[in-house]
Amino acid sequence: MNPNTIPRRTLLKNLSLAALASSGLPSFAQEETSATPGMILGLDAHAVRGMKWKAIPLINYAAELKLDAVLLNGFHYFDRLDEAHLKEIRAVADSKGIQIRIGAGGISQGASSFKPTYGSPEDAMIEGIRVALALGSPTVNCRIGSIQDRYSPGGIQARIAEAVTTLKAIKTRAQDAGLKFAFENHAGDTRSEEVLELIEAAGTDWCGVMLDPGNAVWAMEDPMEQLQKLGPHVLCTSVRDYTVWTSEDGAMFQWTAIGEGQMDVPAYTKRFKELCPGIPFFVETISNEARPIPFLTEEFIAGFPNLKVTDISPFLRLSRRGSPPPILKAPEGTDAKAFDQQLQKTELEKSIATLRNHT
Repeated sequence: MNPNTIPRRTLLKNLSLAALASSGLPSFAQEETSATPGMILGLDAHAVRGMKWKAIPLINYAAELKLDAVLLNGFHYFDRLDEAHLKEIRAVADSKGIQIRIGAGGISQGASSFKPTYGSPEDAMIEGIRVALALGSPTVNCRIGSIQDRYSPGGIQARIAEAVTTLKAIKTRAQDAGLKFAFENHAGDTRSEEVLELIEAAGTDWCGVMLDPGNAVWAMEDPMEQLQKLGPHVLCTSVRDYTVWTSEDGAMFQWTAIGEGQMDVPAYTKRFKELCPGIPFFVETISNEARPIPFLTEEFIAGFPNLKVTDISPFLRLSRRGSPPPILKAPEGTDAKAFDQQLQKTELEKSIATLRNHT
C-alpha cells in the first residue's frame, strides 16, 4: 500500500465524523429502544466531558438516550452543593426515571492530584455522604489518583495506607447513613490485588469496587481477568473498550467505543451480569489518544516493584493480538472543539447501541 494512501475504512470514518461535526445532527442515529435486558445501563458524565454539562443537562441527555442511570463522579458536576439545588436535581432525575450515582474524589492525602477544595480527604468524603443522601445514591465513589502515585514517596503502598486511614475514619458515618463506598482503580494507579488489599483493610461489609476495565489495561491487566477477580465486590462501574499492542519499549494502548476494541462484548457483559447482578453498567467512552506502557524500561517498572512476569502474562497475550486504531482529527478549517464534542457523543451512542444489540 502507498504510505500516503489513507485506508478506505479510515477515510470513510473521517468523512462521516467531519460531516457530523459540521451538521449539528444527532451523532448516532438509532431506533428508540428500552434499556438493555438484565442490565442497568447508564451514562458516566465524563464520556461527554467536552459539553461541559452540569447535572441536570446530563440527566436530560441520559433520558433522551433511554438510559437508566447517570454517574456524576465528582462535585464539579454540580452548580452548587446546597440542599435546595440537590433537591432540584433529584426531582428532575426522579421525574425521568433516572438513578443517580456520585463520586467524591480522592482519599489519599499524599496523591499528586489531591486538592483540598473540600478540606481533608475525610472532609470531602463526609460531604460525599451528605450529597449521596440528598440525591438517593446508595454508593459514593472514591480513588487515590493516577499512575504517577506509584512513583511518589513510599510508592503506591503508602497511598493505599492513607486511603485506608481515610475510609476507616468515615466508616461509622457511612454505615449510619446506609451507604457503601466504591474504590476506583483510577488512571493506572492500582491493580486488582491492590484494590482487594485496600477494600479488605477498610472492610468489605461497606467498601467495594468501582470497576474500570479501561484503567486496568493501563496497569497491565487483562480486563476480563480483572472482572473475574473483582466482580463479587463491584458496587459501581465505568466501562469503555480498549486496544493494546506491542511497542519497542513495551506496549501502547488506546481506549475505544464499546465494540470497536478487543473486548468480547457478549462474553464480558454475560460474565458481568453473573458476577455483578443489579450493578449499573456506566459507559465512559474515552478515545482518540494512544498512551504508552513502557514496561521494558527500568523507570516505568520501578513503580511496580512486586510485579512478576506471571502477573502480567494475560496482558502480554492481549497486547500481541492488538493493533493501533486510527486517530481522528478535525478537518482543516473546521471547529476542533465542536468536532471533539461530536466525536464524544458518537462514541458514547455507538457503545450504547452495541450493548443493546449484543447483550
